[in-house]
Amino acid sequence: MAAFNYFSIAETLEKFRRKEISPVEVITAHLQRAQALQPKLNAFVHLDAESALARARQAEAAMQRGEPLQALTGIPLTVKSCIDVAGWPCPAGSLLRKDYVPASDATLVARLESAGAILLGNTNTPEFLMAYETDNRVSGRTSNPWDLSRSAGGSSGGEAAAIASGCSMGGVGSDGGGSVRAPAHFSGICGLKPTPGRIPATGHFPPGAGAFSWIGVVGPMARTAADLRVLFGVMAGPDASDALSALVSLRPIRAEELRALRIGILESGALCAPTAETQAAVHRAGQLLTEQGFHVEPMKLEGLGRALELWWFFFGPVIGDLIRHSTKGQEESLSPMLREYLAFTAAEPAVTLESFMAACTERDLVRADLLRQLRDVPILLSPVSTAPAFKHGAGNYRAGDAHNYRDTMRYCQWLNLAGFPGLSLPFGQSPEGLPINIQLIARPYEEELLLAVAETLEQSRGPWQKPPQI
Repeated sequence: MAAFNYFSIAETLEKFRRKEISPVEVITAHLQRAQALQPKLNAFVHLDAESALARARQAEAAMQRGEPLQALTGIPLTVKSCIDVAGWPCPAGSLLRKDYVPASDATLVARLESAGAILLGNTNTPEFLMAYETDNRVSGRTSNPWDLSRSAGGSSGGEAAAIASGCSMGGVGSDGGGSVRAPAHFSGICGLKPTPGRIPATGHFPPGAGAFSWIGVVGPMARTAADLRVLFGVMAGPDASDALSALVSLRPIRAEELRALRIGILESGALCAPTAETQAAVHRAGQLLTEQGFHVEPMKLEGLGRALELWWFFFGPVIGDLIRHSTKGQEESLSPMLREYLAFTAAEPAVTLESFMAACTERDLVRADLLRQLRDVPILLSPVSTAPAFKHGAGNYRAGDAHNYRDTMRYCQWLNLAGFPGLSLPFGQSPEGLPINIQLIARPYEEELLLAVAETLEQSRGPWQKPPQI
């Protein structure tokens, strides 16, 4: 492994400027690492070495001509295999989509490449993205770089494993209930779930439209919050093809604005108790923010219980009904994890037009109430999950189980119902040496504030730690 497999984006670009390394060297090293670790991690669905090296040679030639570097010139990235890249298979973990090859790029893919990024390949997901573990009947199971016996999370588990192990410098995941933030937590990297509409979801499967447009978003993943900020700056912006596209410009955060912030440590009786080490990570983050001059205080948020019930209504019974309808007669092709999810959701009360319309209305009312409570506290601090990465196969939707997703992932899920942005940031380790992340939460369209606070914490925390075993 070359040293620059774990460089940040800024470090890599500076090395390019000084002509200490070249794009061809960087891309070659990342491709070699991806190929070497694929038998262990199984992070990738598709690698396109030929195209990546061709683009690297083009970038190198442009540098030799003296052309200025762009925001992502020569930076090796990956994308989740539910996001369209022209000419690449995009199965979203399903045998029913194994032959789907998009003819055009998703909007965010086009933006990354226009900024000079070099896409290496796409990464593994659970089928139709409906689990917090990455395993499917198309490309198999993805393992955690910190401990191969454990899950890398889901649904952006392949992406998290690739970035944490130095196969990719960053990339793109998607999040309908923690699917960016939880894999980032399991694998010890950073992930940003943005406000719906800030990054175009055009070209993502399943499409974010109608009543589900608040639930699922696409977002950047990287090893540092500083790298997340660079990726977000490239990916964000309006898109005529995205119905939720937001005309919100990127804005700088002034130092005086940052220091005046009130930050709440989230409390709610609707959330399950995390491990002692997880609580300690949140407490340490709060202490460091206090030392930096922020006003940090407990913040009890009312209404999260109902927000979580509504999130499950949409993510469980409603989406379950849609999947059952669209896969009717093809049930034998579905993965065991997806069949378990469908069986669990089928046991819920039947969805009616009345119940669906009532839930849509109540979602807006719950969101408005949460916004009112956070009027003077723009940032919250919380766990991402109650525990670190679980063993392969241990996660499920069964009530009462130690790794029941509806309990362990509550800290993530309510944000998707409310449409709030959230950021997962490495901040500790379990007694077994597994990563523990904290979550920073902001009000809608305040990603820049979220990233600024995350970078402040990152600088106080110390350097990012890579997995010791890979």
